[in-house]
Amino acid sequence: MEKTSDWAFPDSLQPDPAHCRFDLAAALDSVVMLRSEVPEDAFTAGILGTERVGNGVVIRENGLVLTIGYLITEAETIWITTNSGAAVEGHPLAYDMATGFGLVQPLGRLGVPTLKLGSASTCRLGNDVVVIGHGGRSHAMKAKVIAKREFAGYWEYVLDEAIFTTPAHPLWGGTAMVAENGRLVGIGSLLVQEAVEGQTVQSNMMVPVDLLEPILEELLAHGQTSRPPRPWLGMYTTEAGGQLMVGGLAKGGPADRAGVRQGDLVLEVAGQRTAGLADLFRRIWNVGPAGAEVPLTLARDGSLVRVRVRSADRNDLLKKPRLH
Repeated sequence: MEKTSDWAFPDSLQPDPAHCRFDLAAALDSVVMLRSEVPEDAFTAGILGTERVGNGVVIRENGLVLTIGYLITEAETIWITTNSGAAVEGHPLAYDMATGFGLVQPLGRLGVPTLKLGSASTCRLGNDVVVIGHGGRSHAMKAKVIAKREFAGYWEYVLDEAIFTTPAHPLWGGTAMVAENGRLVGIGSLLVQEAVEGQTVQSNMMVPVDLLEPILEELLAHGQTSRPPRPWLGMYTTEAGGQLMVGGLAKGGPADRAGVRQGDLVLEVAGQRTAGLADLFRRIWNVGPAGAEVPLTLARDGSLVRVRVRSADRNDLLKKPRLH
């Protein structure tokens, strides 16, 4: 077990309790560490690893932990550690691919405060926030909202409006983004490059908690939502210089089986020209639910190539949690 006292932010970066309009100590203690162990034969093991460590936030009195889903996807074992050093086993309740959120239920008492949910709509550009990782004030930092914009990830993921904060927290996965009113407004997902006043800076991409409320009860009851699963191609596409290039393929995935190759340029979906990464994914999802056949027009070695990809439900490839 790693020691959280081995490092600390400079005091100038840490939030000052005297300047916070909320109970900073309680907010700090609501953030826990998650340590997940994933089988070596899991679908995500090669990309995300078999041992994953990050953060989570206790949002209900029963100890329910909200985190970013990649920390717990296909987890066989999860341990939750509080700032006081208590360690409790957890059960992965849900991972929602559309939002990226994950939920963990502790199998014992955590004895920590809860952090109430707020709304990212209250956060405007330039607003001060606190980004909290497990380990108390030394692992929390003062930050600012520098952007709110659409985000698309190569793993077939789109947020209509993500939040970006700087300075970047180095252990960003599952961190709590807390607004000036002390409410949880975002969950840390990524370390990204963001342009600010002509300069490129490192920032954290945060998933707004507003996306959780409409689906929370369904996730708690069924481990998933009732919306039809989106078609998944297993085609890891990146955007550069106005072009969409296939940077990689899930081995044996739908695109791989259909003959898509690494290095192909994606031009059209169902005969419609694509206008960026987010547009590409939305056009794929608009073809139909998982299982729908997705026509693609590709450019390869100066020639046009047309393929029809029989999409899949990505969830079918993931190992499911053990029942306790």
